[in-house]
Amino acid sequence: MALLQKSLQKVCMFKQRGIASLAALSETHQMLQKSCRDFVDGELKPIAAKVDREHLYPKEQIKKMGELGLMAIAVPEEFGGTGLDYLAYAIALEEVSRGCASAGVIMSVNNSLYLGPILQWGTKEQKEKWIQPFTTGEKVGCFALSEPGNGSDAGAASTTAKSEGDSFLLNGTKSWITNAFESEAGVVFATTDKSLKHKGISAIIIPKPVEGLELGKKEDKLGIRGSSTCALMFDNCKIPKENLLGELGFGFKIAMICLDAGRIGIASQALGIAQASLEIAADYAAKRLSFGKPLLKHQTIQNKLAEMALRLESARLLTWRAAWLKDNHKPYTKEAAMAKLAASEAATFLSHQCIQILGGMGYVSDMPAERHYRDARITEIYEGTSEIQRLVIAANIIKELGA
Repeated sequence: MALLQKSLQKVCMFKQRGIASLAALSETHQMLQKSCRDFVDGELKPIAAKVDREHLYPKEQIKKMGELGLMAIAVPEEFGGTGLDYLAYAIALEEVSRGCASAGVIMSVNNSLYLGPILQWGTKEQKEKWIQPFTTGEKVGCFALSEPGNGSDAGAASTTAKSEGDSFLLNGTKSWITNAFESEAGVVFATTDKSLKHKGISAIIIPKPVEGLELGKKEDKLGIRGSSTCALMFDNCKIPKENLLGELGFGFKIAMICLDAGRIGIASQALGIAQASLEIAADYAAKRLSFGKPLLKHQTIQNKLAEMALRLESARLLTWRAAWLKDNHKPYTKEAAMAKLAASEAATFLSHQCIQILGGMGYVSDMPAERHYRDARITEIYEGTSEIQRLVIAANIIKELGA
């Protein structure tokens, strides 16, 4: 641990040097990648199966990730963050997810969907109150956009925030909220003016627990079981107006911009799952004998590994490109959607092929292959389904072509 902490302290001291091409990483990023991999191999991989099997929130490991700066990578040091860039975030999140996809999504939501909007639109007072305590891993935040009846139609928010003096009264239900049980604050999107439709949605920071807010049951999920998912139910929940994030009616735009950044995170999570699947498949194929020789010597297995590596590396470059564009303040909506689509579908494909190579061993819980298969599936759904990503990509292409 001491060596790892020392490595990350060195990382924090380096200045971003940029990358000559998207196929090369700076020294800073290489050091971060190695530090994260060492931490993951020592701290996350050994407990990942238990976290999944028992639906455990990896509390101690999340705290250690906070100590290492992984829970607030792109947050400036003045607010308690690590002060690195989004490419660093993508690299670190991939490594974390390679070991434990549940820890990966907990890290992702706290970094991009909770801290991200407050960092970009919060006042100085809001940043001091709602960012600094959430950078250490002791506390995590959540992001509440989805509702039981709106799914991918984020503009159809039925949760309302009615003005009452110097407060808002929140009523309604938010569903499928990651980190819901463990979080101690959240960014919630509610309608403040129904007549304006999506332009009448505002973003509000809520503390947890708070009177008027109840949690639904924890969902029993196919995968990502160490991360809690449940509903937030508001019944005349009184929140001070000073907790309004950005301007009144600006919530929909905040949500869309945050989802662009969040998709880079989910792409990185998917890459980690895919990388783990490839490593397991290659290792097993090298050791397992079939017809008197290792599986690795059979051309059919070689073809599978080649296709797995091709899809993984292609998705990784798309993800790094989206992160690079964000770091350089260039438009990246289309690229983030491409990265998320390619990486999530790669994760599903690689984890499927991993089980196929392992055969019966891939189907039992003694091997992590089946966990990766279950964990991969959600990456094609949350923060915008694959179908939505294709719509986003197409819309941006049409706009670019002026069609």
